[in-house]
Amino acid sequence: MEELIPNEGFPVVAKAEPCCVKVEAGKTYAWCTCGLSEKQPFCDGKHKKIEGNPYASLKVTFEEEKEVWLCQCKQSKNPPFCDGSHNQPQ
Repeated sequence: MEELIPNEGFPVVAKAEPCCVKVEAGKTYAWCTCGLSEKQPFCDGKHKKIEGNPYASLKVTFEEEKEVWLCQCKQSKNPPFCDGSHNQPQ
């Protein structure tokens, strides 16, 4: 059985900047909420290793192809989109 990660200090700031992503119409994306994913800003399932499993990916489907700015600091008040929270003092 894999070792669980203690549920402390989450979400982790993956990067203190947004990521511009060109999304496809009709495709569902899984945004990382915990900050542990190695595929930022998207989920790779690492949240399942956090004790108590308090995190899950945030799934979002876009109606049209476009560029979006996705949050990587995990502090956004409008997830999965960047709202500039990475610029605020912690």
